[in-house]
Amino acid sequence: MKALSLTSSASSLAERFFGGTCYLCRGKSTGVLCSPCSGDLPYLARSRCPQCALPTLHGAVCGRCLAERPSYDATVAVFSYSFPADVLIQGLKFRGELALAPLLGEALYTELGGVVAPRVDCIVPVPLHDLRLRERGYNQSMEIARAVSARTGIPLRGDACIRVRNTAAQLGLPLKERRENVLNAFSSRQAFDGASVAVIDDVMTTGATLDEVAATLKKFGAARVVNWVVARTPAD
Repeated sequence: MKALSLTSSASSLAERFFGGTCYLCRGKSTGVLCSPCSGDLPYLARSRCPQCALPTLHGAVCGRCLAERPSYDATVAVFSYSFPADVLIQGLKFRGELALAPLLGEALYTELGGVVAPRVDCIVPVPLHDLRLRERGYNQSMEIARAVSARTGIPLRGDACIRVRNTAAQLGLPLKERRENVLNAFSSRQAFDGASVAVIDDVMTTGATLDEVAATLKKFGAARVVNWVVARTPAD
């Protein structure tokens, strides 16, 4: 992964107070992460379900996706949601470390490898409800999507998909309740007539939220919806 350069003033301050600029270990680095910490990132194994990105034998479609096909058509994920990738994602999501968004976006761009990207017409971030957005001040999925859009040149339709219900947090809910929690939670301000859409999110757990987003986009005309996520939980 290409390291992100910091300004000389930021670098000097980081070295003065923390000993270095690496976000994780505070060691010396020319980017957000030093080489050792970059090497510790938990990249997913290549053998995983092409639909939901859970590990499978020989990269076959998993049993759950065969038994109950989700609304999304494919999933590209970079990391397992474990240390230290989880620290980076939580830093962006909960602590306002917006400088991490380009790093995570670059990781997604590298994972795509220029193969999937040309088949996508636009990028849509998983939206926050207006109340949650006002509380947090930003949408981490939008920030990652901006970085991916800038690197790929794929148009970002950041305001197209909207969350019309301020749902409870999904954390800790079983799969059935997660699905019920996000049912009819999304809508769209725009049509997606025949478009291939990439939906960007930070973490995919059960896939319930992404499934509902994909169903909504297809309701508004999308022909294909793929998930581009930074991290996948090891199991759900």
